[in-house]
Amino acid sequence: MQTGISDDQIRAQIPHALQSTDFTGLGKRYQGKVRDSYVKGDKRVLIASDRISAFDRVLDTIPFKGEVLTRLATYWFGLTHEIIANHIVSEPDPQVVVGKELKIVPVEVVMRGYITGSAWRDYESGKAVSGITLPKGLRKNQKFEAPILTPSTKEAKGHDEPISSAEVVSRGLCTPEVWAKIEKAAKGLFLAGTAHAVSRGLLFVDTKYEFGLDPSGALVLADEIHTPDSSRYWYSKSYAERFAEGKDPESLDKEFVRRWLMERGWMGEGDAPAFDADFKVKIARRYISTYEELTGLAFTAEVGDARKRIEKALKKAKLLA
Repeated sequence: MQTGISDDQIRAQIPHALQSTDFTGLGKRYQGKVRDSYVKGDKRVLIASDRISAFDRVLDTIPFKGEVLTRLATYWFGLTHEIIANHIVSEPDPQVVVGKELKIVPVEVVMRGYITGSAWRDYESGKAVSGITLPKGLRKNQKFEAPILTPSTKEAKGHDEPISSAEVVSRGLCTPEVWAKIEKAAKGLFLAGTAHAVSRGLLFVDTKYEFGLDPSGALVLADEIHTPDSSRYWYSKSYAERFAEGKDPESLDKEFVRRWLMERGWMGEGDAPAFDADFKVKIARRYISTYEELTGLAFTAEVGDARKRIEKALKKAKLLA
């Protein structure tokens, strides 16, 4: 499809990519791998930086990445709000959302439609996948008969660890009642994502969700949804042929970044290989293509200082003095 932004514009944005923020007066600041968030009262302001991570390590910044994530997550929140309420209150800037402050359930809720990635690596080594013993004879990238839910812990540092649904409850990470609601919501969201992806010529491979409880105890979808940072997508038109030939599917997500790193012998330990400008443009283009393929909309953005633009938007929204 026709894209709304050129490689030259992407390249020009490299020095303006948002590494971090330090706004005074916005609230108590927290920094995640990708988002900076500020909490004040019952609201949380989430600013999607342009940082990119892989294997639980922050690596570099990618131009326009934060805008892509925020716009795509907002798009998906709009498509899925009837399945479960989400945390969005407003979006004062393409890289900023104001959300309800929630008590986050400390579990990565991972839904998988195909066996690939870490699930394949565990399966290939003879391990259960988050407590699920899968049938013998599965092939890499094979579709499951039905999607499976494979939770993992949320670690502040280091790698998240897969756990079973039973362990989520037995460890006290979540009550049985809330976990039952999470399972229902996650499966509903994944099925909706799958149907929409198919309508756009894509296969929805896997994704992760984050949930929280509002002050009334109601379950709310938080963070982001169905973005290239949290999800895998493959092109459906070539999947069957490539699977039959034992080739990896054509992907539309950041999995190629992980593969690039693994090809260079890096999986999270030691110094990561550096990204040059050409590779940053390639990564940015992949993020932008994901947005355009899923929404059918051309991605447009302005080259310039992302931090200054965000500060201006926060002041206009009266979130900053």
